[in-house]
Amino acid sequence: MDTTKELAPGTPDAQKAQEAQDAPAGLPGRWLGYTAVLAAAVMDLLDSTIANVAAPSIRTSLGGSYADLQWIAASYTLAMAVALLVGGRLGDMFGRKRVLLTGMAGFVAGSAVCAAAQSTSMLITARLVQGAFGAVMIPQCFAIPREIFSPQESKKAWGVFGPLMGLSAVLGPVVAGVLIHADLLGTGWRMIFGINLPIGIAALAVGAKFLPDVTPAARGVRLDAAGVLLAGAGAFLLVFPLVQGRELGWPAWTLVMLGASLPVLAGFARHQVLRSRAGRSPLVEPGIFRKRSYVAGVAFAIAFTASMGGMILTLGVFLQVGLGYTALHSALATAPWAVGALFGSAAGAMLMGRLGRRILHIGLVLMGSGVLGLYAVFQTAGAGLTAWQLLAPLVVGGAGMGAIFVPLFDIILGGVEPHEIGSASGTLQAVQQLGMTLGIAALGTVFFDVLGARSAVAAASVTALCTTGLTALAFALAFALPTPAPSSPPA
Repeated sequence: MDTTKELAPGTPDAQKAQEAQDAPAGLPGRWLGYTAVLAAAVMDLLDSTIANVAAPSIRTSLGGSYADLQWIAASYTLAMAVALLVGGRLGDMFGRKRVLLTGMAGFVAGSAVCAAAQSTSMLITARLVQGAFGAVMIPQCFAIPREIFSPQESKKAWGVFGPLMGLSAVLGPVVAGVLIHADLLGTGWRMIFGINLPIGIAALAVGAKFLPDVTPAARGVRLDAAGVLLAGAGAFLLVFPLVQGRELGWPAWTLVMLGASLPVLAGFARHQVLRSRAGRSPLVEPGIFRKRSYVAGVAFAIAFTASMGGMILTLGVFLQVGLGYTALHSALATAPWAVGALFGSAAGAMLMGRLGRRILHIGLVLMGSGVLGLYAVFQTAGAGLTAWQLLAPLVVGGAGMGAIFVPLFDIILGGVEPHEIGSASGTLQAVQQLGMTLGIAALGTVFFDVLGARSAVAAASVTALCTTGLTALAFALAFALPTPAPSSPPA
């Protein structure tokens, strides 16, 4: 019987009946299963930022060099940048649920090793594992709602997903500071990774029981293993010398590695073209790079995320190493940046349809103004600066950064053909992680290089100016992006 015909249109009962009728058949428990998807996304967001606050505490506990501090953050994003190219494809080949649970299990195992690490090298290796498995699970978080929910339910699912991700990004550094300060069971910084164990195990149990099984969309397709190796080698050749070169005095082989990264990455691009021409599935659809607006968008994403990643790391280290703040004090002092980002994200979501790419320029002006405000505080207050003096520039800079986050994907993908969206969005996610890694490597190197020769205030000041330069570069690149802003969520 069609119950919606017996109920008055628009009433709550009629709406519930219609939703039940529209829901995908045979997918009971999907909303409870969706909580496992949310948990996976939250763990990834927390772990992408949480280690920045803990880096000085980790160095005190395990020893190591300043380069090791960079690697603790950069190893996670580097592994994710490479593995994101295949994460979405694995879901197509083997099923979203299976791949999500596999990625989550690996992520939790990596977190356990991070929490138990006895040396910085052990921790860095475990962070690589975390990042790789995180890249396996994250694409499934974006794809599963489309598979298990009706169109009406999907809107509700995204309505929960977006704000929760924004809140997680805000709380990451604060959670790190609180956990380190609380020193639960004498674990200190280790609990920032240990917290993933109960969350991840509970999410695995819920996901295994309640997430529906959906037939894989590309069963039988072979993975481009050679492409993965070329992309990974190129990224490593680019990032490793940037992080390690300063520590080693820039020996000739580090410059050779930097130079070698370009032909290797070019070889990856050539391999993708040849694979596509042969009728085999590439990791990256070559056609997207024939669109000038998309190429500009990739460059924009690298400049923007590099400025963001490098500044977040160096600001936390400056406060703790340079000014003697505790981890909790540092987290609370930098929290206004995250709070500004939360409000900026809301403004970006509301205004992107009306302003198009102009919202990116507005966000960059605010972000650049905030960073220049930090530079002014560093120069005027010196080593005696207080958290209150950082408040205004951090809120302004964070609001600008947040205003860019929400519309970024929609605007960059505005000139991409519908059949290229999957490849273009996956590549863009990987590029964002690579940009974050490069920012941590390059700006971190600048910061620690100046710190070794001058004062912490001078190091923070120079880094702020470099960040402003990257922001200006992103501002110029934004003029080449498509003007319209499609309203559909990223794939």
